[in-house]
Amino acid sequence: SSSSRDESLRDKRARILSRGLPKQKPIEGVKQVVVLASGKGGVGKSTTAVNIALALAANDSTKEVGLLDADIYGPSIPKMMNLRGNPELTPKNLMRPLKNYGIACMSMGFLVEETAPVVWRGLMVMSAVEKLLRQVDWGQLDYLVIDMPPGTGDVQLSVSQNIPIAGAVIISTPQDVALLDARKGAEMFRKVHVPVLGLVQNMSVFRCPKCKHETHIFGADGVRDLAKTLGLDILGDIPLHVNIRETCDSGQPVVISQPQSDA
Repeated sequence: SSSSRDESLRDKRARILSRGLPKQKPIEGVKQVVVLASGKGGVGKSTTAVNIALALAANDSTKEVGLLDADIYGPSIPKMMNLRGNPELTPKNLMRPLKNYGIACMSMGFLVEETAPVVWRGLMVMSAVEKLLRQVDWGQLDYLVIDMPPGTGDVQLSVSQNIPIAGAVIISTPQDVALLDARKGAEMFRKVHVPVLGLVQNMSVFRCPKCKHETHIFGADGVRDLAKTLGLDILGDIPLHVNIRETCDSGQPVVISQPQSDA
């Protein structure tokens, strides 16, 4: 019958397509991988990734946490984690992550000069991502938090298809143009069968330090509405606060430097 022919064609197509996909292989020593992603740049994804990694470690001192900066063109983890220098090599020729606040960190920023632009085409970027994933001695980690570059391009696909990921967290501001891209990010992870753990609404409200008046600079509930549409959870609602920005810029993220503060 035509329906059984259609089914066998679909099966055949699925088999052909699956041949082209790389086999997922876990990162040695890493139990769970969580990726932090955003469709758009500038929504506070790296700041959130750093504070989530520190919070995971602070919540349970028995857990070992690592942080991988997969943003090849604009690595910001070295500055936010107050780390400088080049990784040492192990006898097996693997890079040793740099460590601060108990978090093992690896970033392209450790391998190039701070002010040097990375002017590379796709293949070189993919090679760098492969090295950051496979040629790092993470030791034994309970959680590896990966700070993805913005967008839905080669790096996101390569990471998603090469390693098993426990889940993705999407960061967005409530602004309409950011939400459009956040939705694309969530849909991309669904397409490559990575569970989306939920969304974080960042820079949601600004409270004037003098008069305490609250202003929704980027809109009020955009991420909440998007989460409802996609059937996803809201994992956090973070205000636009000068302390969050200042502490990350100074390499002392708010979770570690002001753990009792509202922020």
